[in-house]
Amino acid sequence: MLTFSFLTLFPELLAPFAAEAIVGKARERGLIDVRLVNMRDFSGNKHLKVDDAPYGGGAGMVIRVDVAERALASLPPADEVILLTPAGAPFTQAVAEELATRSHLAFLCGRYEGFDARVEGLVTRELSIGDFVMMGGEAAAACVLEAVARLVPGVIGDPDSHRADSFSSGLLDYPEYTRPPEWRGLGVPEVLRGGNHAAVAAWRRAQALERTRQRRPDLLASAALSPQDSTVLSALGATTQELQAWNAPPAPVPRRPRRKKPQETRKE
Repeated sequence: MLTFSFLTLFPELLAPFAAEAIVGKARERGLIDVRLVNMRDFSGNKHLKVDDAPYGGGAGMVIRVDVAERALASLPPADEVILLTPAGAPFTQAVAEELATRSHLAFLCGRYEGFDARVEGLVTRELSIGDFVMMGGEAAAACVLEAVARLVPGVIGDPDSHRADSFSSGLLDYPEYTRPPEWRGLGVPEVLRGGNHAAVAAWRRAQALERTRQRRPDLLASAALSPQDSTVLSALGATTQELQAWNAPPAPVPRRPRRKKPQETRKE
């Protein structure tokens, strides 16, 4: 079981994410556990004050390092103590897959002007969900919770489903369709309705390559492309220079049909 511990000043913001939908069902089944720790319980004063004015002046308030330390000490030992901050490393699918192999993850969710910088000595890594600033770390924590929890074995019904997700394969995901077969003049691609699984797989791979090339070509350099992918990308208009920049292997050379040898006539 993977345990998520979130240290926050507003546990009520994270409670719905921990109680509903797939995450909530996974908790009920004992696949994951989510602990919401209110840092005000470790303020050390009757007013539950956890922050103070920054040394050197400036706007806003800073969460004290001693409060964070006491809150962390109340938890069982964690494999990772993660600070959610715009200054952290980007949170990616690869990081989510790595964290899903742990047994206990603790997250520090900041507010106001963030934590005293000495908190950095209490954490094992810092993560950011993007190059923007929010009012606190709870929304970022909810993103990480959903991204990591769904990778825990048994949480999602089909254990192979997440392997085809965007970024898991190195590419954006292919488009999906369901009923109705026709909607406002838009139909479902015929290949998806034909029952040929090999053709469906080839179409989906080609669609994933096309979407990635159009929307996130930067991903192609680390997507482990195959010779067949090179053929598809070339057909989509990729140049030789682009294929080289993406480390794409040479496309397979089509085989020439063998010429039949003329049959010798027997002499009677």
